[in-house]
Amino acid sequence: MFRQSIRRCARLSSACFAAPSLRTRPVVIKSFAQPSQIASFVPASINGFKLYSTEAAAVAPEQSADASKDAALSRFEDLRSLGVHNNLVDSITKGLRYEEMTDVQSKTIKPALEGMDMVAQAKTGTGKTLAFLVPILQRMIAKDPALATRNARYQASSSDIRGIIISPTRELAEQIAVEAEKLCRNTGLVVQRAVGGTQKRQMLYQTRREGCHLLVGTPGRLNDLLGDPDSGIRAPKLAAIVLDEADNMLDVGFEKELNSIVAQLPDPRKTERQTLLFSATIPQNVIQLARSWVRPDKFDFIQTVNPNDVLTHDRVPQHVVNCKSHANMFPTLYELVHSELEKRSKNPDLMPFKAMVFMPTTGFVELASGVDRVMSGLRRQYGSVNGWKIHSKLTQPQRTRSADEFRASKSGILFTSDVTARGLDFPNVTHVIQFGVPHEREQYVHRLGRTARAGKPGEGWLIIADAELDHARKELKGLPIKPNTSFNDAARLDFASNAERSEVTQAVTEATQKVDGGKLSTAYMSIWGRFNVRAGQQLQDSMRDWFVNALEKGHTPYISPAAAAKRNLTRVSGLNHDVSTREDSDGFDVGRGGRGDRFGGGRFGGDRFGGRSSGDRFGGRRDGGFNREPRDGFDKMSQQRSGGDRRGDRRDRSSF
Repeated sequence: MFRQSIRRCARLSSACFAAPSLRTRPVVIKSFAQPSQIASFVPASINGFKLYSTEAAAVAPEQSADASKDAALSRFEDLRSLGVHNNLVDSITKGLRYEEMTDVQSKTIKPALEGMDMVAQAKTGTGKTLAFLVPILQRMIAKDPALATRNARYQASSSDIRGIIISPTRELAEQIAVEAEKLCRNTGLVVQRAVGGTQKRQMLYQTRREGCHLLVGTPGRLNDLLGDPDSGIRAPKLAAIVLDEADNMLDVGFEKELNSIVAQLPDPRKTERQTLLFSATIPQNVIQLARSWVRPDKFDFIQTVNPNDVLTHDRVPQHVVNCKSHANMFPTLYELVHSELEKRSKNPDLMPFKAMVFMPTTGFVELASGVDRVMSGLRRQYGSVNGWKIHSKLTQPQRTRSADEFRASKSGILFTSDVTARGLDFPNVTHVIQFGVPHEREQYVHRLGRTARAGKPGEGWLIIADAELDHARKELKGLPIKPNTSFNDAARLDFASNAERSEVTQAVTEATQKVDGGKLSTAYMSIWGRFNVRAGQQLQDSMRDWFVNALEKGHTPYISPAAAAKRNLTRVSGLNHDVSTREDSDGFDVGRGGRGDRFGGGRFGGDRFGGRSSGDRFGGRRDGGFNREPRDGFDKMSQQRSGGDRRGDRRDRSSF
């Protein structure tokens, strides 16, 4: 019955499924789950699934031989006994000087080396890059042993790609490629990059000149190259492919590109390839993606996320500062920054202040960067605390330079959009500061995950205006976010009055006044795509307080009637439609009804990736009920996944 279900699944799914392998082996699900939890999940009638636990091994000594055979690795040196080529092992142990494996590496490398396809649930920052690089590189060498020697570099060509790694962002792809190059240093394997934001012609010239065995890229550029008959990029002997951050790729809208890529790859029924899919969470859309990519009769689902672990958003101290209006948000941000720097000047034992400040739009990243250039002088008394910016509209070299410099710095501030929310590893980030309420709950959690990594301390801060409070309470309900009133002198200051202002508040207000008017107007226009009509009036009132009372501009930026109508703002009073103020003496150019920010005109808090059906990852069920037996390995994966509902724990807890 089980095998019939698998075959039926294979017939109904994409044509990219491989034919049944000559090597018959049941799907294996390896999990941290305790025996009692397993009993509650797995009906006794389901055969073919092996679930491993230390407790089970203790009560079943007769299985000690199998347990020894399936024991997880712990040291990279042990890879030699599994047949990994000495040149690869030497690159790891002698070149990179890695000795002990992380938990993710220990649990995933061995089954991947055995040739199984894999769906692995693994969080970022756990060493998963090496976990998929080792097996994919070894598989390429095993298929063609000549690739183990450096001489193979001279025979490489752009039409003989043996491995592909797909990543959601340019930065993460670059990070993976750099790591891959280090591992390939003693071999003949050639690594190339294929990412957006770089010159396609230059990339193709380099690839044709140097050849390529392993191509690391983003979905858009890879799809473009594979679909271009003149690119010369081909993979007729493709041995392995990796999808990293699969949930993130789907979240940012790459499903179409991924489907196109798999359709353009060699038929796996003719050229067997291994697929490794890594994802921090396993929502239903990731399971559906797995159905299209992995071999249904030959894959492992391996969980490296302990369901009993305390999640980052549960253990990291989190604070929210509620500001009177947008006029108070930048002063509050810099009061916080200077407070933290002062703490460290008095207590050098604290980790150096290193913050990621997530802005709501690209326009706000540019504005914040402009303000910070002026404010950086005020914090020189605390030493060198530089500022950087990263967003999607920068060129790839600009983004790479900022990322590299911030990564290497001991202290500093990175103003960023959600380009860096996941995937990129910045060590020793002490603070994640979110400026404005995120689009949705999972975005807040992903951002927060950039701090408190590798067992180090960290904290999260949320700075919001009154206009955002209702949505923040609804979207972030249940998270342990505590109100903080330490900066109320700045957060609740009435700029319309003659109330006394602190040195920092006065300085940041003057710094904002000096920023190019175009950046102010771009930030103003970009924010409108994030609010619905009911919140629109509150937003306009909040913005008016900022531009008129704090910045003393006399009016909010110009917005044409057509642009207002496009954003459903016709009923919002107080908008500036006076065309004579389009450009004033300060260069205060308010926009001409343009597109605004990349977030478009979706309603505030809405789903920017389309409407959700009743069976999506936020609670609806499409599996026919809690007691239905799993039909196949993918169905089983759906039951066994940990953290599939990315909205997190909704238990009633004290919050703001």
